[in-house]
Amino acid sequence: MHALVGPQTPRKTDARRLRLRQQATDTLRLAVVIAAYYGSAKLGLEQQLVRGQVTPFWPPTGIALVALLLWGLRMWPGIAIGALIVNVPLGPSILPVLAIVAGNTIAPVCACLLLRRVGFRVALDRLQDALALVFLGALAGMVISATIGTGVLVASEALTAHDFWPTWSVWWTGDAMGVLVIAPLLLAARTLRRPHDVPVLRWVEAAVLLAGTAVASLIGTRSSLSLLFLVVPFLIWAAFRFQLPGAAPCALLTSLVAISAGADGTGPFSGQDLLAKMVTLQAFNGTVALTALLLSAAVTERNQTLRVLEESCERLTEALSRLLPDHTLDQRQVRPRPDRATPHPPAR
Repeated sequence: MHALVGPQTPRKTDARRLRLRQQATDTLRLAVVIAAYYGSAKLGLEQQLVRGQVTPFWPPTGIALVALLLWGLRMWPGIAIGALIVNVPLGPSILPVLAIVAGNTIAPVCACLLLRRVGFRVALDRLQDALALVFLGALAGMVISATIGTGVLVASEALTAHDFWPTWSVWWTGDAMGVLVIAPLLLAARTLRRPHDVPVLRWVEAAVLLAGTAVASLIGTRSSLSLLFLVVPFLIWAAFRFQLPGAAPCALLTSLVAISAGADGTGPFSGQDLLAKMVTLQAFNGTVALTALLLSAAVTERNQTLRVLEESCERLTEALSRLLPDHTLDQRQVRPRPDRATPHPPAR
């Protein structure tokens, strides 16, 4: 019996250590999710438009979706706890708050499941990944939280039935924007490495790009003229030159400026009711995110294809050099083939 039990003891000990280490890692990750959810929610509430809790920009949804994609569905308790801490002081009462928390938790979980269903890759290096994040992760997935949250507020008489659709539009816009601008930024940040031997002109180009994006966004959203299209060239520039690590910050900067203008009712958002503002804001920010993600994914996919072709050519050259190591071609022994298109000279 000792001979049988003895060799298994180290294995059990190692398995227990791995299990405890995994539990400690999950606990730490849950704490990070809760803290990030709460902190980003406080920033989002600075732009609230309805009841002090419905905002056109809700960063926690992007953080929650990325946590689920990277660390698994077991992160949902962190999302639920973070949403509970945020919504309890906002009310209206404990039962509606619990329903809102459920909606805020279910929406990113469903979005994560939808993305997994279509084979989403967190590298965002394919066109289908960018399309899936926009249409499944943001626009479709966040309908759940907006519908549950707004319905609960109306059912608890915190809002009137007349306010359902305007509030729903703000809620949906905020949750979708959290996914569209925060999730790509976090997914791009995880791939960044410490730069080495980066030319000075490259840093200057990046700084000029960000500054130009900020200026174009301010002009487009603060002017009474229809100049929102001014940001498009900068998004194209960022996508082609820096791919997702450059396009994601530019899209975030543009969206934040547009959200601030929409909340203040300036520029193209002036003179509109709440629903019209949210429709315009969602259309603009959705176009910005879609342009940045699709172009950066297309350029990344093209670069990867070129890299694969170059590696294949190198391997083919190496294989030919091994097969024909000593056979060299003497140019003097090669007779050129007559060109069929050139007639033979006439015989004398």
